[in-house]
Amino acid sequence: MRAVGLAAPFAATGEKVIDMVAGSGRLALFLGRFLRELPPGIRYHRLFLEQCIQIGMASMPLVVFTSLFVGGVAALQSAYQFRGYIPLVYVGTVISKSVFIELGPVLTALVVGGRVGAALAAEIGTMRVTEQIDALETLAIRPVRYLVVPRVTAAFFMLPMLTVFANTIAILGGMLVAVNRIGLSTVTFNRGMKLLFDVDDIYGGLLKSFAFGAIIALSGCYFGFQTTGGAEGVGEATKKAVVASCVLILVTDYFLAEVIFRLLFG
Repeated sequence: MRAVGLAAPFAATGEKVIDMVAGSGRLALFLGRFLRELPPGIRYHRLFLEQCIQIGMASMPLVVFTSLFVGGVAALQSAYQFRGYIPLVYVGTVISKSVFIELGPVLTALVVGGRVGAALAAEIGTMRVTEQIDALETLAIRPVRYLVVPRVTAAFFMLPMLTVFANTIAILGGMLVAVNRIGLSTVTFNRGMKLLFDVDDIYGGLLKSFAFGAIIALSGCYFGFQTTGGAEGVGEATKKAVVASCVLILVTDYFLAEVIFRLLFG
């Protein structure tokens, strides 16, 4: 009995390892199917435009709200850290650098990922448990080509656009706080932005946002396709999609920063 009790944790660990390996295999197969269906799936122009509206335009209010306060809190924290040690003219420098390189693309991806990833997983998961995806197959319509390709390509192109919009709003939010709360003039703030400005910072952030858009849509679609178990399964798939997209965004951000800012622009 004692031996069985000691073996139980190892058996549970073994099951988790097997599940992880099986999940990796399912993900690899899903990515392979997506890549095969990508060229012919691009022809669904109407679905692509619809997803651009759902992913891009519908996310605008959320991006505006979060970016405005991100820029504002960046200005407040910069002024608090600099006061008495570093000239406050560098507040504009810090805000522009941090927004273009990290805050803009990463926080936009996390916010949009929470909204879009959950919506995609819930939508496709519901189609899976209600056998709508099986119905598409009986009509000789490839589900990955019809459902996944338009959503991933739309997210791939729309997230950089949202990032540009978020960067602009964040800079404006930081300038408003710097002028009204810290006491800087707009001329001083703009001069600080120009001190260490590098256009590669903008390009690097936008390059990262392309990858983040693909991660968000692929996570939502993958977990949607893996949904089982009715309404409870849809909720579980939604949770997994949001968690996976957020974790992958942060992990990918590190490796992309190594490649982009150390190798390409280093």
